[in-house]
Amino acid sequence: MNGPLAEVRTAVKRFLAEHRPERVAVAVSGGADSLALAAVTAKLAPGSTAVVVDHGLQEDSARVAAEAARTCRGLGLDAEVRRVVVDGPGGPEAAARRARYAALRPERGVVLLGHTRDDQAETVLLGLGRGSGPRSIAGMRPYDPPWGRPLLGVPREATNAACAELDLTPWVDPHNSDPAYMRVRLRTEVLPLLEDVLQHGVADALARTAAQLREDCDALDALAEAFEGDRQTVADLERLPPALRRRVLRLWLLGTGVPELSDSHLRRVDALVGGWHGQGGVWLPGGFVARRLHGRLQVEPVQS
Repeated sequence: MNGPLAEVRTAVKRFLAEHRPERVAVAVSGGADSLALAAVTAKLAPGSTAVVVDHGLQEDSARVAAEAARTCRGLGLDAEVRRVVVDGPGGPEAAARRARYAALRPERGVVLLGHTRDDQAETVLLGLGRGSGPRSIAGMRPYDPPWGRPLLGVPREATNAACAELDLTPWVDPHNSDPAYMRVRLRTEVLPLLEDVLQHGVADALARTAAQLREDCDALDALAEAFEGDRQTVADLERLPPALRRRVLRLWLLGTGVPELSDSHLRRVDALVGGWHGQGGVWLPGGFVARRLHGRLQVEPVQS
C-alpha cells in the first residue's frame, strides 16, 4: 500500500541501490525527518549506525540527545551521542552547522542526512536572496561524499506522517518556530505566501530548478577541469566565456590554497581578466591576494 512511509522507504532504497555504500551512518536529531530516515535505514541497511549530535544550545539538549539515541537503538541501530561546542563566525545557524558536520565527518562510509524537499526549497531561496550565484541556487546534492541526502525529493509532511505510521514521537525543536532564525521565517512566512500567490507547487518547482542548475554546473565544471590552457595566463583565459572562465579560476584558486570562494570573490578575480583597467589586487579568504602582473595572474599570502 502506498503512503508516506512507503515514499520514504522508496527514496532510501533507491539511494542505497544507486550508491551501494559499504558502511552507513544516519545523522539523527530526534526530529521527524531524521527519525523516519533512521527507521527506514535500519530495515534496508542492517548494521548501520546512528550519530546524535548534541549542540548544547538548550538546557535539555543532553536529555533530547539521549532520548533520540535510545529511540535509534530501539529501531535496531547502534547509536552514539556526540557533544559539540558551537562557536565561531556567521551566527548561530552557521556555527551549529559547522560543528555538526565536523562531528559527523569522521564517520567511515556514507553519512545520511534527513534533508527534505522543503529544506532544498529553503536553500534555493536563501541563495536567490543573497545573490550567491548558480552554485548556491543549485542547492544541496543528493550525494556529496561523505554526505548522502536520500530524502531531497520527499516533502517534509511525508516524514511526519511516516513517524506517525511507525508510532514514533519526534522531538520538536523550539528553534524551528523561532522567527529570529532566517530559515524559520522562510518556512513559516515566505514559502506559504509564495504557495498562495503562485497557486501551490512552489517547493517542488524550486527543487526542480536546483536539479536543473546542478546539471548545468556539473557540465561547466567538467569543461573547466578539462581546460588545457595555462590557468594563470590572461591570454589563455580571455578566450573563454565568462561562466567557464570563472570555473577555471575557481579550480586554480582552490588549488593554490585559498580556503573558500564566494561568487563575489570569483567575479572580482575574473575582472582582472575580463574587466582589466589597471586595478589593484583582490583580497581573498585565508589571507591571500590575487593580482595581475605582466599578463599573468598570481596569488600570494598577504604580507603582514
